[in-house]
Amino acid sequence: MTSYRQPGLVLTDRRFSVPLDHADPEGEQIEVYGREAVASDRSGDDLPWLVYLEGGPGFGARRFIGRQAWLGRAVQEFRVLLLDQRGTGNSTPANRQTLPLRGTPGRQADYLAHFRADSIVQDCELIRKRLTGGARWTVLGQSFGGFCATHYLSVAPEGLRTVLITGGLPSLHATADEVYRAAYPRIRRKVEAHYARYPQDVDRARRIAAHLQAHEVTLPSGGRLTPAALQCLGILLGSGEGTHQLHFLLEDAFVETPAGPALSDAFLENVQAALSYAGHPLYALLHEAIYAQGQGPTAWAAERVRAEFPEFDAEKSLAGDAPLLFTGETVHPWHFETDPALRPLRETARLLAERKDWAPLYDPARLAANEVPVAAAVYHDDLYVDTAHSLETARAIRGLRTWVTDEFEHDGVRAGGPRVLDRLLALARGEI
Repeated sequence: MTSYRQPGLVLTDRRFSVPLDHADPEGEQIEVYGREAVASDRSGDDLPWLVYLEGGPGFGARRFIGRQAWLGRAVQEFRVLLLDQRGTGNSTPANRQTLPLRGTPGRQADYLAHFRADSIVQDCELIRKRLTGGARWTVLGQSFGGFCATHYLSVAPEGLRTVLITGGLPSLHATADEVYRAAYPRIRRKVEAHYARYPQDVDRARRIAAHLQAHEVTLPSGGRLTPAALQCLGILLGSGEGTHQLHFLLEDAFVETPAGPALSDAFLENVQAALSYAGHPLYALLHEAIYAQGQGPTAWAAERVRAEFPEFDAEKSLAGDAPLLFTGETVHPWHFETDPALRPLRETARLLAERKDWAPLYDPARLAANEVPVAAAVYHDDLYVDTAHSLETARAIRGLRTWVTDEFEHDGVRAGGPRVLDRLLALARGEI
């Protein structure tokens, strides 16, 4: 272990060997990384543990500098483990460079089938026992981390002292199709709100999309920017500052060149930063699988369901006078053609989309009998997680207390500083 300091914190790198397949504990092992954070003035104290599960799938735990955001509140009373879930961050990586070590796309898909919430929670249980000597710990789950926390409550509540969920109460039953069928109208509302705030962006977005329709445009990475890829910038609208970020991105897209108007290098660089999956390929590979629960293949649900909402068809919008609608948290087959970080994995992605044997993730009966204190922040009209689905699940988990708010978007636990965590702790403890 290596320890070092940041302002107000002592940090320690921790690495854990865990089975790739927990059904075969003596089989292949992979590494999971966690960054321990404790207040400098309490580093020698016997503190309870809090493990943070980041959103995603496919993102390592947020890299804080000092006591940023909720972490400053957490270290007042916890020793915190910022966990890079398997395949992410400093854990054994899974990407276009490493997955070929597994062999064929079929073998790669079989390998990645062990990277959902069920395996992540089993990792957590092994790590908990090694770190705490068997004591229970608190889980803070953001977004997909909340999905993992809900699975944790379903399969191993004996390891949990308290569960805190922010923007991540999943439906216990909805298929991937039902998730996206609820998502597209929600996405449209977010886009309409953006255009109401920034009406000049209606013409800007249409002009950019028309240019992409008429020209082949390549991003600095070598990826192709198409009208459909441009629409994916709508994913920004799920954060508190996202509507403003999208506006600033669109406002200076073009430059004049000897050949006429062209999309600027700066614009293309910023678009690439927003859309590339190079840093989180598991998000694209496993995103629909997080909704799969023994209900057959997901079969590119976002792409199929989008056809039910023709207003999102960029070609039809440009042929008339309708605004271009951005999309949100959706992954499509063409991502594995246009993004160089995903292109080598397109066959693996296809096999995952066709996979039929995904195990159920939640146990409604066990959740109905829950005895672990649980509190959840539910963000009103959250872009990424359907509010109606979240509230239905909240009612299904015994004793869960909700805080429903429109003060924040999906990133409330980060944007709200210590306030969100402070309120969830108070709710879970019955202090309010």
